[in-house]
Amino acid sequence: QLPAFGEEINRIGIQGVPSLVVNSKMIHSGRITLLDLIAKLELLYGTVEGESSTRDMNLGHFDTVVIGGGPAGASAAIYSVRKGLKTAMIVDKMGGQVQETKGIENLISVPYTEGPQLAAQLSQHVASYPIQLFENRKVKFIEPVKLIETHGPRRIDLESGEPLTAQSVIVTTGAKWRELGIPGEKEYLGRGVAFCPHCDGPFYKGKKIAVIGGGNSGVEAAIDLAGIVGEVVVIEYNDQLKADQILINKLQSLKNVTIMTSVRTEKILGDGQKVNGLEYLDRRTEQKQTLALDGVFVQIGLIPNSQFLKGVVDLTPFGEVIVDTKGRTSAKGIYAAGDVTTTPFKQIIIAMGEGAKAALAAFEDHMLHSPA
Repeated sequence: QLPAFGEEINRIGIQGVPSLVVNSKMIHSGRITLLDLIAKLELLYGTVEGESSTRDMNLGHFDTVVIGGGPAGASAAIYSVRKGLKTAMIVDKMGGQVQETKGIENLISVPYTEGPQLAAQLSQHVASYPIQLFENRKVKFIEPVKLIETHGPRRIDLESGEPLTAQSVIVTTGAKWRELGIPGEKEYLGRGVAFCPHCDGPFYKGKKIAVIGGGNSGVEAAIDLAGIVGEVVVIEYNDQLKADQILINKLQSLKNVTIMTSVRTEKILGDGQKVNGLEYLDRRTEQKQTLALDGVFVQIGLIPNSQFLKGVVDLTPFGEVIVDTKGRTSAKGIYAAGDVTTTPFKQIIIAMGEGAKAALAAFEDHMLHSPA
């Protein structure tokens, strides 16, 4: 039972939080940053040009600018400022993807913590140093290397219209949830399709749901949801789950969980108002079948947040920033760390280490290129 505004929520058909609804039309469902929310509202209602267009918006020059506020970004900024470098952070939201993580049990020396708590601690640690923090901002443009013959400085333009320059840039923008890209996914977002089990799981109390994805994120989501919903069906494309064995063992011990492997999800079905099933292909028999259920949680991995770097540094076909062993990219003065890069194993502890490494490499290069 919903604690407040239950009748209104049921009338509109909301099954995810937070949800932005205008005149009973779903504008957005799921977590969203302030910048993205403003962008959606501007698209819907338009904008009015104000006095900001006439004032000087230059944010200044820095030795090091870190883009991103997750574990890699916090680590890079702290290591930079401790080296005596004038350091700034451009942050969409502090904590990044960590904010959407529930239980964290593999951060060595910390037996257990949760994402929001860790994000708050990252923020507190950053705040304890003289780091210039520019929050609720995104990078629009970084000056390409072809325009720069030396190590720096390099111009950075923000989507807010504010420019700044930096001798070194460390990109730690992480990644976002990967979508299935099948019919029904976008149509039923917030009405049976979800990406955050911790946010939206309570809407499915006692109901039957599917978790798409058999990696660590999918299996962890299924374990968490099994304690809330009536039945969980885990759907994996490959012939076996890809998660850590300790997680698979836990999943298999739960009585209300069914595991389906060698299955390709092809379509999410609904009645026009909410999800009521999905269509899938059994890859062993090549037969299409349908599965009746009330919700679908998509957990098939992440896409690097690197769109603003196209033409600036070398990327893989998947959008990962290609880095060397010290976090250097193909462009002089630009470094990268964490889930946005080709560094294997997307883990919090690895991101922290890679952020520190990139900062130390940037300092090393800074010393080499600084005037004597």
